[in-house]
Amino acid sequence: MPASLEPLDLGVQIPYHFRCPISLELMGDPVTVSTGQTYDRASIEAWVATGNTTCPVTRVPLADFTLIPNHTLRRLIQEWCVANRASGIQRIPTPKQPADSALVRSLLNQISSESNQPQTRLAAVRRLRGLARDSDKNRSLIASHNARKILLDIVFSNHDSEDSELNHESLALLVIFPLNESECVSVASNSDRFKYLSHLLFHSSMEVRVNSASLIEMVVVGTRSPELRAQIINIDEILKGVIDILKNPISYPRALKIGIKTLFALCMVKETRQKAISAGVAETLIDRLADFEKCDAERALATIELLCRIPTGCAAFTAHALTIPLLVKVILKISDRATEYAAGALLSLCSASEQSKKEAVAAGVLTQLLLLVQSDCTGRAKRKAQLLLKLLRDSWPEDSIRNSDDFACSEVVPF
Repeated sequence: MPASLEPLDLGVQIPYHFRCPISLELMGDPVTVSTGQTYDRASIEAWVATGNTTCPVTRVPLADFTLIPNHTLRRLIQEWCVANRASGIQRIPTPKQPADSALVRSLLNQISSESNQPQTRLAAVRRLRGLARDSDKNRSLIASHNARKILLDIVFSNHDSEDSELNHESLALLVIFPLNESECVSVASNSDRFKYLSHLLFHSSMEVRVNSASLIEMVVVGTRSPELRAQIINIDEILKGVIDILKNPISYPRALKIGIKTLFALCMVKETRQKAISAGVAETLIDRLADFEKCDAERALATIELLCRIPTGCAAFTAHALTIPLLVKVILKISDRATEYAAGALLSLCSASEQSKKEAVAAGVLTQLLLLVQSDCTGRAKRKAQLLLKLLRDSWPEDSIRNSDDFACSEVVPF
């Protein structure tokens, strides 16, 4: 192996032994395998994950797949980064070491043992939560040790207590993992468990409220039984709690993300939509629409379209002065899916109200729709746009096309 230095695009030479033999990139987390060779952790893990059982450099079969952190080499690399920071080299952070099975088992045993002191169990939950946040690999390892069942039992034990930190911390850890169908059914089929979750939606801690909404969303999505879903939506406090979460300041972005995700899941159940409208969801969605990030905005617009499929929903959204202008504005602005949902909502609103037609035309919907039908959007979005153009033809001003420079070369003509 040559000991010379190789040039880098930045004009800085990286010592050969600082590069991973697989990726040829500067190593951020060097680890040594059973043959004595050192690789970057991500590279050697990817090598093994694809079915390779030999050392990439020596081609000798690996006696085992244990990866030993090479702390000495990592410190040398970090020192080299610091020495060359004037050349634009950033110091690699000290990597967090992955959890091992023995540690995870020990922590779960501490958590599940009711003979332990509450503070001991609480500390173990927090330690495990920290490990789960570190990497997907840690989460997979923790989940493989039956963690979800243990956490579910703790979350819903002694929940009559006014303030149980252990329950709340266990809930925060539980929602990191996706639940399987049987676990969702175990929650959905127990009315006391769901009433407890609805109670947590009004907790003084925003984190507890959001984690409760997150678990509700997982259970609703993971439950296929119409009977169990009906049982869930009969708890009126759930919708009110989720809507209240959406009303919180945008300084807590996770509240918006989980809130709209949960609301959308609930509104996918048809029987929920009337309850949502009665709970005042229309005003909240329109007031918050501009605050959502891309994926969340798509969910918000999809929810609006679902709610506009019922007469009371149309009436509620029509009553908000900003509904039509905002829906017209977001066409072609966020994503293809968002465009489709916005066009669908406008189609429902304009089909139900002459006033909505006038507002849409005044907001410039004609321009947006003509652009839409000529764009690369989805076929469903174009069909909705064409139906909306046909619906609005009697509301167009006479000179709306003739005096428009934007569509002088347009092949689209009024219906």
